Amino acid sequence: MFAKAFRVKSNTAIKGSDRRKLRADVTTAFPTLGRDQVPALVPGKEELNVVKLYAHRGDAVTVYVCGGNPILFELEKNLYPTVYTLWSYPDLLPTFTTWPLVLEKLVGGADLMLPGLVVPPAGLPQVQKGDLCAIALVGNRAPVAIGVAAMSTAEMLTSSLKGRGFSMLHTYRDHLCPEGRQLDVKKSSYKKLSKFLQQMQQEQIIQVEELSRGVESIVAVDWKHPRITSFVIPEPSPTSQTIQEGSREQPYHPPDIKPLYCVPASMTLLFQESGHKKGSVLEGAEVRTIIISYAKKNDLVDADNKNLVKLDPILCDCILEKNEQHTVMKLPWDSLLTRCLERLQPAYQVTFPGQEPVMKKGKICPIDITLAQRASNKKVTVVRNLEAYGLDPYAVAAVLQQRCQASTTVSPAPGAKDGLQVQIQGNQVRHLSRLLLEDYQLPRKHIQGLEKAPKPGKKK
Repeated sequence: MFAKAFRVKSNTAIKGSDRRKLRADVTTAFPTLGRDQVPALVPGKEELNVVKLYAHRGDAVTVYVCGGNPILFELEKNLYPTVYTLWSYPDLLPTFTTWPLVLEKLVGGADLMLPGLVVPPAGLPQVQKGDLCAIALVGNRAPVAIGVAAMSTAEMLTSSLKGRGFSMLHTYRDHLCPEGRQLDVKKSSYKKLSKFLQQMQQEQIIQVEELSRGVESIVAVDWKHPRITSFVIPEPSPTSQTIQEGSREQPYHPPDIKPLYCVPASMTLLFQESGHKKGSVLEGAEVRTIIISYAKKNDLVDADNKNLVKLDPILCDCILEKNEQHTVMKLPWDSLLTRCLERLQPAYQVTFPGQEPVMKKGKICPIDITLAQRASNKKVTVVRNLEAYGLDPYAVAAVLQQRCQASTTVSPAPGAKDGLQVQIQGNQVRHLSRLLLEDYQLPRKHIQGLEKAPKPGKKK
């Protein structure tokens, strides 16, 4: 809504009666706020302005600005918090998590698609279609966007996390945010703005220039500076604030991954007798049972050798190559079943503890561990596809940095849409092996590259 510049119609100080009404509206709209929190959000004496504006699409919006910061906005008689408000009350709305790379798209006006969601070990928050939700980034509780759920949590899981998940209303760094970029330096340890700017410039966070005599202006901000990217809201203590269920850090439990098979159009005749059609999803044991039943029902088991199955026209069309059509008349059971599975379309089901199963087409990509050479012939370890197994790349990088006593970085994975990779200095495959196999209890078959660990006695 605020992805593009808006037009301000009026900006007036709020009346006493309107201030009281706003408090009542906030209490109604956000019942989870405590009695002491509503007066803090809508103070009785601080300057509070009502800004009426038109968004770039013509929507009439009322914004409530307190101390120079937008705290609430009203659209079609519905009251919404801004990201500034959510930084003070991060548990005000059910919060979903996405990757840092997705934020740029949201700021540009895009809605949040379900493939961009990160499913935490505790599961997704339970919401209904139309519920107001907050969006945060992996590794940081501070919400960066606000949107309306396009479907319920149950529908999200049923759709295998595909499609549009949230219609975005407001994001960090959109045109509503600059309206509130003010700082009360007097309440900080710097006391004076000049000292604060000088310190920030020394740390290369900002660049200050005197564009006109006696007036210093901030002309550049390094948004990727560690002091900015590492800023997080501290976890509230249970005695000072009630923490919503599922917001606490949960121990990692590996997902249950089950291979599945989809019936393609070329094999519908083989499976239709058992009541299945194109697109039907089956487990391996079900496929085996259907094939055995089909062979026995159609009297295809060889009378002289029970280990062989005669191929009728349907089986020939489904599992034989063209050059085999007139030469292969029988197949052993194991070969018949293997060929059937190979010609079915692969799929898989992922189930995290306490969550509904999610089915996806194709084969699940294993966690990929590789070694690479960087500048000055330095060796690094790179690990990809952690997200598919519910692992937070930033959390994994933090653990490895401590265990390996080596530098780690998280960056976009080449060729993977919204995917991230973790890079660790040196050959750290042995540490990765212990972390993934022993600590996270992931099956070895879902990890490739473990053989790259340094041999005993060799230098890493």
